[in-house]
Amino acid sequence: MKNASRKSSITSSITRRKLLKASAASAALAAFPAPLIAQTKPFAGVTLHGASFQHRFFTLLQKYIPEFEDQTGMKVDLQLSSFPVYNQQANLELSSGGSAYDFVNVTFILAARWVAAGLLANLDEFTGDANLTPAEWNPKDFVDGAQVPYRDAKGATYGYSWEGGAMLMGLSRMDLMEKKGLKIPKTFAELQQVCAEINGTDGVSGITSFQLHHWNLPPYIQGFGGNIFRKPPGDIMPTLNTPETIQGIEFYANLLKSAPKGVLTYTEDQARQSLLTGRSNIFIHSSSWVTPILLSDESKVKDTSRVVRSPAGPVHDYPASNSQGLGIPKNAKNKKAAWEFIKWALSPDISMRLVKEHGHSSICRRSIITSEAYRKLNTVNGQDLGALYLEVLELPGKGENYMAYRTVKEFPIVGDVLNKAFEQVATGQLPVKDAMNAAQDQAVAALRRAGTQL
Repeated sequence: MKNASRKSSITSSITRRKLLKASAASAALAAFPAPLIAQTKPFAGVTLHGASFQHRFFTLLQKYIPEFEDQTGMKVDLQLSSFPVYNQQANLELSSGGSAYDFVNVTFILAARWVAAGLLANLDEFTGDANLTPAEWNPKDFVDGAQVPYRDAKGATYGYSWEGGAMLMGLSRMDLMEKKGLKIPKTFAELQQVCAEINGTDGVSGITSFQLHHWNLPPYIQGFGGNIFRKPPGDIMPTLNTPETIQGIEFYANLLKSAPKGVLTYTEDQARQSLLTGRSNIFIHSSSWVTPILLSDESKVKDTSRVVRSPAGPVHDYPASNSQGLGIPKNAKNKKAAWEFIKWALSPDISMRLVKEHGHSSICRRSIITSEAYRKLNTVNGQDLGALYLEVLELPGKGENYMAYRTVKEFPIVGDVLNKAFEQVATGQLPVKDAMNAAQDQAVAALRRAGTQL
């Protein structure tokens, strides 16, 4: 009887009363009940075609997909490519109105473009139908800050987040800092001081970073009151040469004077290794890249490390955050079947299994992040890493969405210009004002060539 109830959710003919009964039975079995699967398997024989870029989440999810296939009778063809290849292929497929995919990753930096262009299905039509989505799936359980990129101007939802990235600061050599009487920096000024004083001590660099400057740099620009665009998403005039933006760029360039030689070409992994081996004292990046100093067996500095909030600027405290979502193309052939997959993949049950069985922590369901099991696994040396992650991840959902600059369709063009300009500043090829005046002109010209009305 229990199994029969657990398999009854995706039939269109089932009544809400039966669904509620089934939900109650499942809730009695476990704190995070598995999704209900149709007894009649209405989508049996369907092959779902989905695509994303390669990521640990999908590598882990593939271990569970045979369970989904057994329960539904469907087959899942999940195609994983490198990040740039996936984005190029998916963008072309969706923009041309293709129907090759039933579900796709909604890439953070492309989300606004795809949503605004009407390339994705409105998922409210699925979550609002009790016959398609049981109450315990609870769409409001997803952290609001992680959901912001997947909503249109009217608040309709076009994706649900499966991965969250929250910018944190890792410090690997607290022992050196304590010997010098230095405290954990909480402001930009304190950060500059700590990096300069540690740099060179016992061969340790003050800070490390990597070559994706348009991810690392904006929190400093915003910290001084600047931004990438005038007021995104409505006003996307670039603002690369304002006094506040120039101040942020100059600050970050000076900060990197305490970084290892060659840091401008560092990959993320090189920067991570620099932190894990204690060759660099500070790394500010998404939690999944920073927390390994406490969690990874590779770390040689577990006993001398701390993970904390990144320092605040004199005007704003805007640590970067992002998320990746799953959505359904507007022209998908099997929308309801695809929703069954998304509902299953992002269910409380699968989310908790990923945490408990694989230690995968960068998920976006609040009920999981705040659960005792999650907290127990992610509290190290008295530091509640989950609480830090949640605090930063939900910031853009409160008040001003300061991450809006990154989800507008114009960002990739302006971000490339910003990257090149910063390299000119950091290498001393151009004074910061000259570089940013030129960058502003280049960004405006590039957007106009792309057809953007400014």
